[in-house]
Amino acid sequence: MSQSTGKMKLAVLTSGGDSAGMNAVVRAIVKIGILRGCETWIVREGYEGLVRGNTQAHAIHADLPADASALKCAHRGVPTNLTQNLRFGDGDLLRDGTGDHHHGRTLKGRYIVRVGWDDVRGWFAEGGTLIGTARSAAFRTPEGRLSAAHNLIKEGIDALAVCGGDGSLTGADLFRSEWPSLVSQLLTRGMITEEQAEKHGHLKIVGLVGSIDNDMSMTDLTIGAPTALHRICEAIDNINSTAASHSRAFVLEVMGRHCGWLALLAGVSSGADFIFIPERPPLTTPGGTWEDDMCEAIQGHREAGKRKTIVIVAEGAQDADLQPIRAEYVKDVLTERLGLDTRVTTLGHTQRGGRPCAFDRILPTLQGEEAVKALLEATPDTPSYMIGVRENKITRVPLMEAVAMTRAVADAIGAKDFAKAMSMRDPEFYQSLDGFFATSTLFKEKQLPHHRRMRVAIMHMGAPAGGMNAATRAAVRYCIKQGHRPLAVHNGFRGLLDDNIHELSWLGVDAWTSRGGSELGTNRTLPDVDLGAVAARFQEHNFHALLLIGGFEAFSALLILETGRKHYPAFHIPMAHLPATISNNVPMTEFSLGSDTSLNALVDACDSIKQSASASRNRVFVVETQGGKCGYLATMGALATGASIVYTPEQGMNLDTLRQDVKFLKIRYGLDAKGKSEGRMVIRNECASTVYTTDVVTKMFKEEGGNLFDSRSASLGHTLQGGIPSPMDRARAARLSLRCMAFLEEHHDALEKQAGKVKLAPPESAAVITIQGSALKWVPVQEMVQHADMKNRRGKTAWWAEIKDLVEALVGRPEIL
Repeated sequence: MSQSTGKMKLAVLTSGGDSAGMNAVVRAIVKIGILRGCETWIVREGYEGLVRGNTQAHAIHADLPADASALKCAHRGVPTNLTQNLRFGDGDLLRDGTGDHHHGRTLKGRYIVRVGWDDVRGWFAEGGTLIGTARSAAFRTPEGRLSAAHNLIKEGIDALAVCGGDGSLTGADLFRSEWPSLVSQLLTRGMITEEQAEKHGHLKIVGLVGSIDNDMSMTDLTIGAPTALHRICEAIDNINSTAASHSRAFVLEVMGRHCGWLALLAGVSSGADFIFIPERPPLTTPGGTWEDDMCEAIQGHREAGKRKTIVIVAEGAQDADLQPIRAEYVKDVLTERLGLDTRVTTLGHTQRGGRPCAFDRILPTLQGEEAVKALLEATPDTPSYMIGVRENKITRVPLMEAVAMTRAVADAIGAKDFAKAMSMRDPEFYQSLDGFFATSTLFKEKQLPHHRRMRVAIMHMGAPAGGMNAATRAAVRYCIKQGHRPLAVHNGFRGLLDDNIHELSWLGVDAWTSRGGSELGTNRTLPDVDLGAVAARFQEHNFHALLLIGGFEAFSALLILETGRKHYPAFHIPMAHLPATISNNVPMTEFSLGSDTSLNALVDACDSIKQSASASRNRVFVVETQGGKCGYLATMGALATGASIVYTPEQGMNLDTLRQDVKFLKIRYGLDAKGKSEGRMVIRNECASTVYTTDVVTKMFKEEGGNLFDSRSASLGHTLQGGIPSPMDRARAARLSLRCMAFLEEHHDALEKQAGKVKLAPPESAAVITIQGSALKWVPVQEMVQHADMKNRRGKTAWWAEIKDLVEALVGRPEIL
């Protein structure tokens, strides 16, 4: 039985279906718990592990002591909770899946296991859940929950973090509500002492949502959903090539029993022809059926020259009469009615597996930190909280409120109240659905009368970024639907001056969603290279609106054009800037197209580099990233890869910090178990210092590391700009691009209503679309200047600035130095 220490003892378990990111949750809760002075435990096999408990005593691994001299140096020789909870030796058993091995050290008979700092290192790069999950029939019974309570009290645990779906979180809340009566029963039966009953009178509970379906209400995203979307889009990207080769149709079934988020976002991200989701049965024309409408839409695409057809079916899809829509049936309809060579692909559990994407490492880490705070602040009077994310901020919401709203969606669908079900989804879901119909349907008739139609110039600027082509595709498809003429300006303003302009077609942009880089060509030339000639081209081609897709250069170009309105009437047209840059350095917006793709490229590269570093046991890699004078990519990359140190332009570098960094690495390597050192990474932004370059830092670490560690460098360079855009960037591109088109239409209509031949566009008609929280906000370019650091080409404030402190905390720097 565990001895009382006065510290909060917290345990974490994963329950229900597994999802990528669960290991990141466990790692974050264990590390933040230790930093906050707690004892940390994991529960194997979910609630089943709580019921089974421990029948074998816990033993500390005698072969894993830290170097005594390193312990004396750590935190100036003063013991900290980190050094006292460095490792207990079972982390490798959990990570390697050897916990139930019959010989040697084993976890047999131990389901509630104490873990330390190093026991969870490297976990967040692993898919699934290393501590196991199971659907426990025993925990559903009163006797099972009594055993679970007894097992927690035996170990002295009084706080529990649960990562799972709505069923798992409901179980946690029930367990908490029954806790006083369970303690009373255990005392009556003589299974615990009076002292234990008094000490453990209150169980603290917090829930985190692990679900690939993204089906929980009151949070924008659930842990595992982004990675599942990655798996689906990877599969569709692969299927697209074989479908086009044979001119085939493919029907894909994806997960989503009560929520169509995966099917919808996959449809938007992959350029599918038709989707079926539970919340919105296929709309039918009067007297027709959904089969008729689907065939009409797909036949239209084929007649336009499209060689492939992709239909996505959520597993919970149904028609307006709640009759299930099965992938096999959809295949039969396409084969029999349209004569298409059709195949069915059921992705199944491949959607759950694989390494977590960047966002499924960052989000669980931030939520894990908040979960520990919630447990430390919990009282018998506060409700059980669920940790969610809203408006780019980690939130706490009453757990049972979120569960009740989630179940209300399923109830609304069951009652055929599909409008209510849709209203309970977040605004992005609704906008994405409208966007899918706008970009996937080939309309026979133009939606706007002639006098409202525009000639829209579309231009890419700055460095290429993932999502530029997807945004262009959405804009072109919308233009064609409305009756506008989408005019591609190739190679930026230089191409404009060279008259390199042509009209884009519906079919011509069909495959652009999954293409990286810039199909239009891009460069950094600004319009003031010859503003008069630029105005002449605007006038010659009779542009009614301009859509700029790019980074800080596009913002600067828009500023020049808006300022030039006082001299050139041709610039009195609505102009929109859609931020797209891997640096994410456009002021006032939290995300730019391409930043998620680049972050994933960084994570993939660093995972490979870390394997090499760890194989050498004692190697530090200094990894140089792009990003200009904005440290977003380096900072968020460091959080997503577990880097030991991060250097950014905002904080800069000097001799004092480098001296401290060397000291930290020496002590940290000294604390490693002998022969089991971990390869470590340092991420350095390319512009962090002009003096302390990547080469200088690498040589310094190698020289100072002595026998403890050596050092190598890797420059990722332009690999961060290329590759296939991430699904999040593709979906965001379509959504933002359509909002840009609506903005251009609105201001064009307002200009047309002005009396007289001379039209004067107001300042707000030249604006940047920004993501601020969960809201999309238009910021006039002149207002944007007030928030921009024009010299360093970034915003004056950054929402991610405090992440660097978290990066350092998660490698134990404050506790070691």
